[in-house]
Amino acid sequence: MDFKGKNILVTGGGGVGVGAGVCAVLSRLGATVILNELRLEDAITAAKKYPDTIPVAADIRKEEEITAMFADIKDKVGILHGLVNNAGIGLSKLSHEATESEFMRLYDTDIKGVWQVSKAFVNQLLAAKQPGNIVNISSVHTYATIAKYALYASCKSAVEGLTKGMAVEVGPHNIRVNAVAPGYVHAEQNYELLRSLTADPHKWVEEVKTDHQALFNEVEPEDCGNVVAFLLSDLSKAVTGQTIYTDNGSIHLLYNRSFTEKK
Repeated sequence: MDFKGKNILVTGGGGVGVGAGVCAVLSRLGATVILNELRLEDAITAAKKYPDTIPVAADIRKEEEITAMFADIKDKVGILHGLVNNAGIGLSKLSHEATESEFMRLYDTDIKGVWQVSKAFVNQLLAAKQPGNIVNISSVHTYATIAKYALYASCKSAVEGLTKGMAVEVGPHNIRVNAVAPGYVHAEQNYELLRSLTADPHKWVEEVKTDHQALFNEVEPEDCGNVVAFLLSDLSKAVTGQTIYTDNGSIHLLYNRSFTEKK
């Protein structure tokens, strides 16, 4: 895959999770990555890790900031060819105990933000009469979830609904829309989220690898980045409205191995 001459916006591209893996892979393949973060200083710091990467800032919950960001991008690189909607937050709380403000913060970031950035991207492509690609970062929680993740799962399920619907709407303009749904991704920030579920996150991860997955590996951020790159490339030119799971086959285990493989 060769992305030379391609400008690709990655929202939430800082940190050490999926966004970082996407930026690393696309940069290595020759793309000009436009790395978005909420704060410009964070975007600048993250962009220094990758060649030909341009930092930009916007709160994807605010339409006026998205509009300003797209104007800034157009001034710096011209037309965008691809968009990766990676920015998102989590919420580990029982649905009947969560507050409205907690849910709305999750919703505004994980689905409203995805829609708003996608809308701006599509309108830019339509105005320029150019093709393009969108890849949304979904989650394995759309297929099967656990306690305390009902609200998160609902937002990511909405992302997949948006993926399918937009694919139908913009397909006639040669714009494709797909999603990547990671399982547990090996990133330090995820250990902090796991502390709400278990006293020993590292032990939990080891048990997931051997008891809850078809493959005994950890999903690395760049594993997700490789699938994103495929969906952005012409190798997937017949693929739209689809979700690819990068979860080491966890969704295919009906019961834990320790239960089904007892002798």
